[in-house]
Amino acid sequence: MGPLAIVTIVLLLVAVLVGAAITFRRNRRSAGLKGRYRAEYSRTVARAGDTHKAERQLREREKQVAAFDIHPLVPAQRHDFIDHWLDVQALFVIDPAGAVARADVLLTDVMLARGYPMAQFEQRYEYLSVDHGEVVAHYRTAHAIAESHARGEVRTEELRQAMIHYRTLFDDLVNEPVDDTPVIAHRDGRIHDLRREAIRRD
Repeated sequence: MGPLAIVTIVLLLVAVLVGAAITFRRNRRSAGLKGRYRAEYSRTVARAGDTHKAERQLREREKQVAAFDIHPLVPAQRHDFIDHWLDVQALFVIDPAGAVARADVLLTDVMLARGYPMAQFEQRYEYLSVDHGEVVAHYRTAHAIAESHARGEVRTEELRQAMIHYRTLFDDLVNEPVDDTPVIAHRDGRIHDLRREAIRRD
């Protein structure tokens, strides 16, 4: 085997190794994005029509959110928001549509208190997906139900489902990063403040 053949083989081996390294890095990055965004990853890929384009969009979201001053709620804020949520859920009994509308506004208030900027729904949704990928789909579903109700297309049961979806994100926002224990429960047709129940047990 001549020197030229040896050089050619070496170059081919280097090219293969470099390609494998690039593929490994790309796959690891994709796995990280999938783990972080969950269902939102698939939704973004479907909308973008291309995996690489979608992943660029998701990384851009991360850069935007990294520039925000996202911070946990102080205990007083957290307790106040929980009390407001209990009021909203109590309102549902007499005014389901009004309760859903107030739930949407309350979630926006929580986001602002946590450091997210004021924005339209789609932008708020994208910002939340960065750190709340596991539950952010609930926000989109609840918002869609609320919009359908505004057009007269849903009944009380759908509004009840919207409240459940809103509550899932609410729990995540007011708890994180304190813990992941639910603070609100709905049992036997009644609303329960789990925070107060824990205090009584102590």
